Amino acid sequence: MTTTATLAPEHHALRPELCQAMPDVRAGVDAVDAELIALLAERFGYMRAAARIKPERAMVRDEPRKRQVIANAVAQARTYGLPEALIAELWERLVEGSIAYEMKAFDAR
Repeated sequence: MTTTATLAPEHHALRPELCQAMPDVRAGVDAVDAELIALLAERFGYMRAAARIKPERAMVRDEPRKRQVIANAVAQARTYGLPEALIAELWERLVEGSIAYEMKAFDAR
């Protein structure tokens, strides 16, 4: 039996270092993925807010801010010992997708 002390508080799955079998790993991955989707939903909510707040469509694409967001993600990756190039690539796609989403939201207002 697992005690709550061995569970990751965020998603109630075993912490990675405590996993002993693939079902433990898969349950953890699934729980983290669900949290990531919830966080992405919140992030895209901020894109809708930006589309509502920005007075001009041309302001949706902000290349200096894009570079800053990606640099912030890479710095966080470094802190956690994650592959920086992969995080930069993921955030490039995330930011571009966010810009497209915000453009659509801007056009719909």
